[in-house]
Amino acid sequence: MGTGLAVKAVQFMAGGAVALALSGCALLPGGGPAPLDTYELTAPSSPEKHARKRMQILIAEPSALKALDGQNVVIKRTSGVIEYLKGAQWADRLPRIVQARLAETFQHSGAFAGVGLPGEGLAIDYQVIVELRSFQVHVDGSSNAEIELFVRLLNDRNGEVRASRSFTASARVSGSGNDAYMRALDRAFGDAALQIVAWTDTSI
Repeated sequence: MGTGLAVKAVQFMAGGAVALALSGCALLPGGGPAPLDTYELTAPSSPEKHARKRMQILIAEPSALKALDGQNVVIKRTSGVIEYLKGAQWADRLPRIVQARLAETFQHSGAFAGVGLPGEGLAIDYQVIVELRSFQVHVDGSSNAEIELFVRLLNDRNGEVRASRSFTASARVSGSGNDAYMRALDRAFGDAALQIVAWTDTSI
């Protein structure tokens, strides 16, 4: 297969129901295939108090390589093989979910006069530009959700990058099945999102 990463579907047994799951796995009438469990991310609220700035920021849609730019949930092994979690999917393309929930996290912080998405008509001071570098569950031995988001703060007035930084977060998978994997990814994302908000608040 050359030097590229192998991609294949992998079967994991689903556990009990979880709040993040939007649909079950009952068989369709007539014996058709079961629908996929569909998952979202949640937007955390920061325990820290932030002084409100008069600035308005825009959360751009993150960029990502093809493996992360869809609804598949990525599982990765030490060998470098990429697998997709069978029976599960994201509720939308992963970059769009990260964009929406990151915007909510910024809004929850109360640190900025305005937080918006493209097309909402805000007079923008800074853009938060994100690259999804990792968003997966790493398996082999212990299982951990691992996330890496590279972030740039772009001055919308002059096009200059004010600051840039890579943010990583991980969360151990507790339990087994699809729900356990997705809960770990949600926790890791929440950690990274709060880091990004705090850093942005002190950087602009």
